[in-house]
Amino acid sequence: MSPLDRKLLRDLWTSRGQATSIALVVAFGVALLVMMHGLVNSLEETRRAYYERYRLADVFAPLKRAPRPALLSLEQLAGVDTVVGRISGGALIDLDAESAPVRAQVISLPDFGRSPLNELHLTRGRRPDAARPQEAVLLDGFAQARSIALGDELATTIYGVRQRLSIVGFAQAPEFVTTMAPGELAPDDARFAVLWLGRNALEAAYDMDGAFNEALIKLRRGASEREVVAAVDRLLEPHGGFGAYPLAEQLSNRFVSEEIRGLRASSTSVPPVFLAVAAFLLYVVMARMLQTEREQIGLLKSFGYSSIEVGWHYAKFVLAIATLGAFIGCMLGITMGRAMAELYQQYFKFPFLVFTVPPQVMIFGLLVSVLAASIGGLLVVRRVFGLSPAVAMRPPAPPRFARSSRWLQGLLDRFDQPSRMILRQLLRQPGRTGLAVTGIATGMALSVAMLAMMHGFERMVELNFSVVDRSDLTVTFIEPRSERVVHELRRLRGVHEAEPVRAVAVRFRHGTQSYLGSINGFLSEPELQRALDADLQPLFIRGEGLILSRPLAKELAVDAGDRVVIEVREGRRPVLELPVLAVARTLLGAPAYLELNALNRALNEDRRVSGVYLTIDAAETERLYEQIKDMPAVAGVSLKADARDAIVRVMNEGAGATRHVMAVIAGLITFGIIYTSARIAFAERSRDLSSLRVFGFSRAETAFVLLGELVLLTVVALPVGMIGGQAFAEVIAEAFSTDLYQVPAAVPLSAHANAAIAVLLATAASALIVKRDLDRLDIVHALKSRD
Repeated sequence: MSPLDRKLLRDLWTSRGQATSIALVVAFGVALLVMMHGLVNSLEETRRAYYERYRLADVFAPLKRAPRPALLSLEQLAGVDTVVGRISGGALIDLDAESAPVRAQVISLPDFGRSPLNELHLTRGRRPDAARPQEAVLLDGFAQARSIALGDELATTIYGVRQRLSIVGFAQAPEFVTTMAPGELAPDDARFAVLWLGRNALEAAYDMDGAFNEALIKLRRGASEREVVAAVDRLLEPHGGFGAYPLAEQLSNRFVSEEIRGLRASSTSVPPVFLAVAAFLLYVVMARMLQTEREQIGLLKSFGYSSIEVGWHYAKFVLAIATLGAFIGCMLGITMGRAMAELYQQYFKFPFLVFTVPPQVMIFGLLVSVLAASIGGLLVVRRVFGLSPAVAMRPPAPPRFARSSRWLQGLLDRFDQPSRMILRQLLRQPGRTGLAVTGIATGMALSVAMLAMMHGFERMVELNFSVVDRSDLTVTFIEPRSERVVHELRRLRGVHEAEPVRAVAVRFRHGTQSYLGSINGFLSEPELQRALDADLQPLFIRGEGLILSRPLAKELAVDAGDRVVIEVREGRRPVLELPVLAVARTLLGAPAYLELNALNRALNEDRRVSGVYLTIDAAETERLYEQIKDMPAVAGVSLKADARDAIVRVMNEGAGATRHVMAVIAGLITFGIIYTSARIAFAERSRDLSSLRVFGFSRAETAFVLLGELVLLTVVALPVGMIGGQAFAEVIAEAFSTDLYQVPAAVPLSAHANAAIAVLLATAASALIVKRDLDRLDIVHALKSRD
């Protein structure tokens, strides 16, 4: 081993405290990188394998009614491999333990054999017997959420007819990885069910003898998805086609894709923030180390070592710390990823989900961490090349305190000797002081940003369900109804207010951008469900044009004044072109708003509504539910309280749960930064502190000189960290925001206060640890000349 390598090991051991803390900072950044990339890879691979194994359709084509021979015409289309016709419709489930009806979807199964497409994964029980039309298979997630067992019976209303179904099996399905009722914003296993029945049973219920109302299509390899969808629409238009759509726009798959997209965005924006902090810390450590070891650098050069050899020696110090941190981070990321994978398997209903990290992710994490951390150290190592042996071996000129301004000297005279030493050390070395303040402020900013994120999720829920949505429940109908139904609901006992809405499925187009969504037809001045501007003030909804939500406007790359093409996907399916009047601030979903009468005129339909928002008397809730159940046109009832709980569950599970992991890591990094600063100051000033002991200073006074400097640096860093926290919060909020929810980036005072308390506690803990080492300091050893 060369002398320089022995010195490297000795330096690493001597500075093991700060080296370990910096390595852990690097490790946390790498752990997030590995965990998030691993989750993205696992979700994508699991989804791909699940879809292939159970033959999930590539194109879905809902329609009013078509005879079975129409399937032959679909099979003959270019690019089509397999076509399956089935019957699908809405239903209500009446549970004994709950007053409100639960929405469900019923789907037909082949009477014999398995389905060529969208096959079930039976978890328990068996498939329905074709000779027993009252048997059904129930979605496993709903069964677990409602504690339903094999053999139980469910009271259901299918197309206005009440019947009791016997549950003979539970199943998962690739098209229901998440279950979300139409019009809902978040999946909720307990509020939406799927029932599979024999085809004969649903043919009788929906008058579909020899017919189907949904076609499932599997494409051949290399087929043009867009061309097939267009051909299917042309073919099914005479049969009341609602518009075919590809798998990418299927509700469950779209939700999974959005979750993966959010994870991918977080994995590319959040870990670099942590790694940048590590790079800065290494910069601070190396800057102080080289300042302390000037004489050693000069001595090494005088012995014949070149600048490159000496520089490489210090570069290896940086690389050793970064590599150690990266290795620890990879192991930690795999451990955290496996724990998150178990959570995701409960969140998404996959039959299997194995957390796997591709080798390239591990290599990428190692390279990125080493590169990011090395940049900070190598910026300092270059100073080695500018030091000649004579200059390096000459101690730096001591600061000339006589040049202090009168006001500064007058300020210092007001303090005792230990306090003057602290202030003089900080004021006369502004560069080092600035670096120390910046390092602690960076940790503070991370804590502020993560606390702001925690508050942002809570604020989002609070604003949406108290300021935007002021209803108690929403009643939706199987098909658009006359406005008379609004008056009928308003007359029900227990109803205070009733406000109509018309939701129409559409595709927005602007240039090359497109988005599958819906237009909500509201009253011009709605009270129960409102559109708000950036200042949370109600927007006046007009008939001349659209009001788009901010995420939808961003997706389409439009602003107020632009025009948007709208392809309506129901009824007569007109194509509209409307101007964008304003962009609204929304917190959940990506809606578009148009005045209700204007929407009906555009559809050439008079006074139609698809749902009603209600405010009700809580004392009349059960009676009201019973009355609504007796209305055959009702497709479902959505309670605002249930929707709120579902959104909260989404935010606390899946990608939303990563914010809790990041908050913990941010707190650990903040402690690591402050502890590293304390360790560096202790290692740098051990000689001076030993000298103070020799001069007669007590242990308490000596500790005050060292730790008082740390406390003062921390206090100065707090306001700087608050400012940086706002910038970090905006970056992280943008990474977490999706089409499902948008996280506000505002930082409340409580986030600043709690982050400041956390930083002060970290400072106190670091001070106690360093004081213990200071009390054990070997004065004789510290005063010896360096080798």
